[in-house]
Amino acid sequence: MAISDIPLFQALKSKMQWHQVRQGVLSENVANADTPRYSAREVTAFSFADHVGLAQSGLSTSVTKVGHISGSAAPGVASKAEERDMFEVTPSGNNVVLEEQMMKVTQNQMDYQAATTLYSRGLGLIRTALSRGG
Repeated sequence: MAISDIPLFQALKSKMQWHQVRQGVLSENVANADTPRYSAREVTAFSFADHVGLAQSGLSTSVTKVGHISGSAAPGVASKAEERDMFEVTPSGNNVVLEEQMMKVTQNQMDYQAATTLYSRGLGLIRTALSRGG
């Protein structure tokens, strides 16, 4: 089994690709901040449930002691809050607010960095588990 076949790594890889696409869309928004009648665009939200396989099987916990809480995380458990940006519209019809776009760019960069950190730490754990002398 290749490491890329592990569902967690597939999901993190998809998340990093999503952030790359989003970065491109956000940079287009910033580049067109002065273009008349340009409407800011946004990429649809990423859902780990679609990429980890929760939609097929569900993720359940096991109870090992009587006091533990049992439950399962179904695909619909994650909040599906739709982002509704209230953009200002200039007289030229452009609705790009540079401050909001730059905040989104920064958040996107931090989220991408978190995903890459998780990916590399996961690989490190696998290397440690497979090492002979460890």
